[in-house]
Amino acid sequence: MIIGGWQKNSFIDYPGKISCVLFTSGCNFECPYCHNPDLVRNKPTNVLNLNDVYDFLEARKGLLDGVVITGGEPTLHEELFPLCKKIHQMGYPIKLDTNGSRPDVIKKLIDEGMIDYVAMDIKTDPYEYAPIIQKECNPDHILSSIKIIMESPLTYEFRTTCVKPLVDTNVVEKISLSINGAMLYVLQQFQDNKVLNPEFFREKERRYRYDELLNFKSIAQLRVKRCVVR
Repeated sequence: MIIGGWQKNSFIDYPGKISCVLFTSGCNFECPYCHNPDLVRNKPTNVLNLNDVYDFLEARKGLLDGVVITGGEPTLHEELFPLCKKIHQMGYPIKLDTNGSRPDVIKKLIDEGMIDYVAMDIKTDPYEYAPIIQKECNPDHILSSIKIIMESPLTYEFRTTCVKPLVDTNVVEKISLSINGAMLYVLQQFQDNKVLNPEFFREKERRYRYDELLNFKSIAQLRVKRCVVR
């Protein structure tokens, strides 16, 4: 596993906790709006030594409340399990950010008590991932991950970055149905700086206004327990 970057202190990535955020390198999706293109391409500008990460976490006991493992896509790496185990042994709860493409790994992480909070990104209608998100994406994998997460005892959230043309009112309705009853659904504003595929956005308006995001929220909150706009 390559840790391609970190944020030593974050007040927003792990709800209710001050966290250290670890970024794994490599992803099996190619979301054109991804703001970590170096990690997606598995060409991080900065590679961290895991021992240095462990030393840092050991020294920050009592100052940090948790650790976020994000990417890239963390579930691609077999080393994720020993990483989580080591972090847990230090006494830190772990939040996992995932794209939901590997439901078997998510289930194993949950069953073995390796994670405490999971945030899954739902890019668009799961049946519309191909070819933009992934050339050959099995929607059953995305739907299975949703089911596994919702049936788990963990605190969780689902997230959608609201970007045209991947997301519209029809898509929000379909996603809301697929996560019916979920504890939290987050609608995220698209940030158009340093994206994976700038050509996808050339001469096109991809960003929604805040009032349009509130309209999406009004649709989604009919199906989920709580919906927020970030």
